Amino acid sequence: MDSSVDAVIIGMGYVGLPLAREASAAGLSVIGLDVHPEVVDGLNHGRSHVDDLADADVGEMLGRGFFATADTTHLRRARTIVICVPTPLSSDGAPDLGPVRVAVASVAEHLQPGSLVILESTTYPGTTDEEIRPILESGGMTAGKDFYLAFSPERIDPGNPNFGPKNTPKVVGGHTSVCTDTAEAFYSRFIDRVVRTKGTREAEMAKLLENTYRHINIALVNEVARFCHDLDIDLWDVIAAASTKPPSATRGSRRSQSRSSMASRGRTRRRYPPAAAPTRRHGEHPRRESRSLGARPSTGLPEATGSGEPAEQRRR
Repeated sequence: MDSSVDAVIIGMGYVGLPLAREASAAGLSVIGLDVHPEVVDGLNHGRSHVDDLADADVGEMLGRGFFATADTTHLRRARTIVICVPTPLSSDGAPDLGPVRVAVASVAEHLQPGSLVILESTTYPGTTDEEIRPILESGGMTAGKDFYLAFSPERIDPGNPNFGPKNTPKVVGGHTSVCTDTAEAFYSRFIDRVVRTKGTREAEMAKLLENTYRHINIALVNEVARFCHDLDIDLWDVIAAASTKPPSATRGSRRSQSRSSMASRGRTRRRYPPAAAPTRRHGEHPRRESRSLGARPSTGLPEATGSGEPAEQRRR
């Protein structure tokens, strides 16, 4: 009797549990692996601990054969292993790969030929190839030949009622093209669209670009909210009007005009000091305006903070 399962997902947090639910709903056999006994016990009794899943959702998963465990020997049964553990920041500001290394060490101990291993945890470019692959290959097998290895960044947007794992495009980059093929085939069973990258580093960098772009947007909208508040401007009316412009690559003199206009008005009303004139050393060329990314946030305009509303001008 075949005791193998389609997937063992390591880490039953806000990333791993919704992923397990989506795979289970599509008919895949799924086991959830977590080191926290209270999480394992709660899930096996039909209790959800993440906001995006209700207890009823967990109950449906259990009805389809899902169960949670802390027993790493179940990794031997997995045709696909997905690592969704946290990567908190260390004291020096770098990602703490401790949880990832622990999870990968367990995978290496039980890795079977032909298995697919996917890392979803957010990390820096090169992690999959430089940190994960050597651990998995320490038992004598080779990635891309004896087992498959890929990176697919988590793109969960907690609390978003319109987008979840199924309808959010899944970025996938493999150690080899065959690894990418295998990962794409896995995710295509329960996700609407899979986006391939050239390799693991491109997929890792794509996640960092997304995060950086979002952080810049949040910072921008917070500053605009303060500016509008001081000038008694209805920010929501401004956003509604500005969002009607089709997305395009912004370039040219209008950007400088916008910055100068806001700075001038801000100094008048908020008494900001005048901007210092740019200095240029002899022989140095003036810095050219760089073209923007040309992409637009998925929501149309820069995102807001915390409660989903721009800081200092929230409406109920």
